[in-house]
Amino acid sequence: MLLRENPSAEALEAWIIQLRREFHRYPELSFGEYETQKKILKILGELGVEARKIADTGVFASIRGKLPGPCIALRSDTDGLQVQEELTERNSDYISRNDGVMHACGHDGHMAMLFGAARLFQENRNFPGEVRLIFQPAEEIPPGGSERVIAEGGLEGVDAVMGIHIFTNHESGSVGFRPGPFMASTNRFEVIVKGKGGHISKPKSCIDPVRIATDFLSNLYPALEKQLEPDKYVIGVGRIQGGAQFNRIPDTVEILGSYRSFDRETTDIIDRTMKECLDEVVKRYVKPGDEFSGFPDYELDILHGYPVLVNDPMFTNAVNSKLQESFPKLTIYPELEKTFAAEDFASYLQKVPGIFISLGDLNPEKKIVEINHSCKFDIDEDILITGTEIFYTVSLDFLKNPEKYLSSQSHLNPEPLRKSLKTNR
Repeated sequence: MLLRENPSAEALEAWIIQLRREFHRYPELSFGEYETQKKILKILGELGVEARKIADTGVFASIRGKLPGPCIALRSDTDGLQVQEELTERNSDYISRNDGVMHACGHDGHMAMLFGAARLFQENRNFPGEVRLIFQPAEEIPPGGSERVIAEGGLEGVDAVMGIHIFTNHESGSVGFRPGPFMASTNRFEVIVKGKGGHISKPKSCIDPVRIATDFLSNLYPALEKQLEPDKYVIGVGRIQGGAQFNRIPDTVEILGSYRSFDRETTDIIDRTMKECLDEVVKRYVKPGDEFSGFPDYELDILHGYPVLVNDPMFTNAVNSKLQESFPKLTIYPELEKTFAAEDFASYLQKVPGIFISLGDLNPEKKIVEINHSCKFDIDEDILITGTEIFYTVSLDFLKNPEKYLSSQSHLNPEPLRKSLKTNR
């Protein structure tokens, strides 16, 4: 990398690693990142960067160059996960001190890389335009902190946006992305099946919601398989709950699950199919008699979370060209496979063009092989300077040559997904 060829970069890299470890020791959950926010403000103050709070526990700052020009926003998430970190042969110096909370998804590294870029821009102000720094809370819980940042003006005046995420799905230090849809939408569904409970010895006097729920799921999966290719979606049930004792048919059964897709059409098909399967199954269990009036029934509540993450094609192609030019030894996957992982960075990309980049973390030699959200997840700290350089190099090139990155046509602003769809029979 360019910085590695400069001896003075050793101090910068050591500083970035130190910050990553400091954030890793004290993770905080979504919208509870108060101490993290204080640290971010303190570090920015030491750099001489003016900053303010945003979205309760986030931080918003700008570094302006000496010349007028466009504005690019660089974003890092800041929240940890409700995971108890396990001690390994690597992490004894920086294992989480906050019991039951862990930076298990790389957000500590994201913050450190963004600080690295901020320091470079602050020390070298001979550039046009503005670099916007967004330290965003609550990426891990829908609807995500990005919506709060946007609502509070975080993207006002921004021409482009960039984010980097550490993943172990490709080798350490490599980068991957793709133009167009890259990461999936998230959707949560809850079904409450309403039957008529009673003693298990008198099934004719009852309507069994357990059987209805079982039939619903047995019908749903093949119904979706007939309409959709398997690479278009994933769906699963995380919890089925109902009843209290072995000899009583319960009154209700709750089903809680989620699905992910890459486009609105697929989302609509899944929504519609769930309702159609519920309607069909419930009809089979209708019984005559006043005592069964109103039964069986159901409630279906669908919460559409993060939208599909769509990298702007022109911006993405320009990033690929710049990285190829500046870092000929860098392994780049410009057509990385779409992933059913999801990110609330998608909301920024609905507002302005930009890119979300995957930074590889897989390093078997260092025993860094655990996937994100694992209690043993760790970061190959050699990649942090790589992420810093990508932030800095791409941003600087964009500020100097925005025409390479932005189309003359207006940016496509996809229709946001519905936030919820609640139906009763």
